[in-house]
Amino acid sequence: MLKELSEKGKMLRKELIEFMDEEVYPNEEVYEEQLNAQESRWMIPPIVEELKAKAKSKGLWNLFIPDAELGAGLTNYEYAFLCEIMGRSLIAPEIFNCNAPDTGNMEVLIKYGTEEQKNKWLGSLLEGEIRSVFSMTEPDVASSDAKNIEGSIVRDGDEYVINAKKWWSSGAMDPRCKIAIVMGKTDPNAEGYKQQSMILVPFDTPGVEVKRFVPVFGYDHAPHGHAEVHYNNVRVPVSNMLLGEGRGFEIAQGRLGPGRIHHCMRAIGAAERALELLVTRANNREAFNSKLVDKDTIREQIAESRVEIEQARLLTLHAANKIDQEGAKAARKEIAMIKIAAPRVSLNVIDRAIEVYGGAGVSDDLPLAAHWANARTLRIVDGPDKVHLRDIAKLEIREQL
Repeated sequence: MLKELSEKGKMLRKELIEFMDEEVYPNEEVYEEQLNAQESRWMIPPIVEELKAKAKSKGLWNLFIPDAELGAGLTNYEYAFLCEIMGRSLIAPEIFNCNAPDTGNMEVLIKYGTEEQKNKWLGSLLEGEIRSVFSMTEPDVASSDAKNIEGSIVRDGDEYVINAKKWWSSGAMDPRCKIAIVMGKTDPNAEGYKQQSMILVPFDTPGVEVKRFVPVFGYDHAPHGHAEVHYNNVRVPVSNMLLGEGRGFEIAQGRLGPGRIHHCMRAIGAAERALELLVTRANNREAFNSKLVDKDTIREQIAESRVEIEQARLLTLHAANKIDQEGAKAARKEIAMIKIAAPRVSLNVIDRAIEVYGGAGVSDDLPLAAHWANARTLRIVDGPDKVHLRDIAKLEIREQL
């Protein structure tokens, strides 16, 4: 049974829906036009900052932060409803300062950062003035098992020296990117989950080299982008270490639990928008002497989509509520389940909508193709399906035997 939203949650949801209708959807084409008209796609379209200012003025800002002094003061469960709405548009999360990887990086600083680290970086991130990077995945190892990560973080007096080759460092192409959280090994001889640490690296530090941007199914995701970044003998102060040596996995688990709720609810939002587009197209299109919406095959697709979306939403909200009540560690199985279910559902529904639109569905005239690419990528982001299936089975067997 769904819990009722608080009055604050209801109010923010209503205001967010209105803002999306009045400001975000009408400006999606403006965003693309401005992006394509610029000298470089890595420049920020002016409409982004305009919409951010409007969202901030209405209090639709940092909605993901449970601390009422820093953000909206919502639970994971309450924020999930808002996250779904933002997921309907690929440009929306940044407009409300609720975009990955900045959300996760801000959460890391809030939970684990020292006062010095917070004073230096957190304020600018909370204000949306700068962007950040999370550098974890490496091209030369199977990063689905994060113990494989080989990037090194070695202490040398009052500094750490970082040598690592990372990719899928989202946000690294953004000219506003100023800080990276880098994961690497501080002690290769420690027990498995104590080898890794996380450290803050200012992005203008000598030795930080953005080698190339990495497209997703041909999408460059400009001006945000994903990049291969090399850290070549990068030196940062010892004070940049997060939480302490050997605590990288502890930070990762604290970061990824809520983050997976965000990803999954956004995927459900994308599925809802795709279903709306499907029904609209089916109602306006005729083939073989009748409207598509009157054909049994189309009606079956609509029904299947509704069933799948409701299942995924309920499962994700259940996981969010369990995190609120018992913590991310206790909700491991539920988090793994939604990470599998939500992207699959999103892909199914978006694919059906693409089919009904035909050639238009795979073009950039509609958001469907970009949402599909995003949802397919989500089956790999934060761990591939096979890893989560393994974890679910392990936990299920442990509970029953």
